[in-house]
Amino acid sequence: METLRISNSDGVARITISREKALNALNTQVLDELNVAIDEIDKDKSIRVLVITGQGEKAFVAGADIKEISDLTSETAKAFAEKGQKVFRRLEVLKCPVIAAVNGFALGGGLELALSCDFIVASENAIFGLPEVTLGLIPGFGGTQRLSRIVSPSTARRLIYTGEKLDAKKAYEIGLVTEVVPQEELFKVVDKITGKISALAPVAIAHAKEAIDRGLDHILDEALHLERDFFASLYRTKDVREGTRAFIEKRKPNFVGA
Repeated sequence: METLRISNSDGVARITISREKALNALNTQVLDELNVAIDEIDKDKSIRVLVITGQGEKAFVAGADIKEISDLTSETAKAFAEKGQKVFRRLEVLKCPVIAAVNGFALGGGLELALSCDFIVASENAIFGLPEVTLGLIPGFGGTQRLSRIVSPSTARRLIYTGEKLDAKKAYEIGLVTEVVPQEELFKVVDKITGKISALAPVAIAHAKEAIDRGLDHILDEALHLERDFFASLYRTKDVREGTRAFIEKRKPNFVGA
């Protein structure tokens, strides 16, 4: 990997986009390497949670690499958007939770990357936005679709139509991020969250993730049936027996992911 740094410790994986001089901007190489990294993480059953972040303190990902996209044709632009959408969708449907640790700029493709994660934890210096209209474009990696599902459609429209940027406080107020912390405490807080998740039953968390994601695409009655079926299927696992016994015996459970 030339543009990514990957680590894995105690069931917690971290992907760091490492193009600091370019403010970690997304180009074809980053997307291709991210796709390979997702392959590796998806195959590694020991990974219980994934963190995505950017190198340095200035940017999570400042957007797409303008030098690359400025020379696209309509045909190559379609292929580039499709590549980004496919990679981000793969990230979105990973069985393990994915957390975006945003420090600095998360603009354009950077915000679209963060939106494909389960939730966002931001440092106080984080800046969010989809400024593609200022280039005569629109978001192409899922921004028009995911942002409107996370914040209200009218708020998404305003942000996309104007290209305006939000600081971390405002992003929290509209529900874009779940927590804002001092810059120096970002990874302490993220590590605390990943520690909680990695200690819990991974099959249950994977089912909860899928139930939420798939349920959003169904009417409530259908979504409730989906939840019921996932709930029932967990009684085939060892972890549900371990969890209930541990509660009765007043001890910490030892979940094995089966």
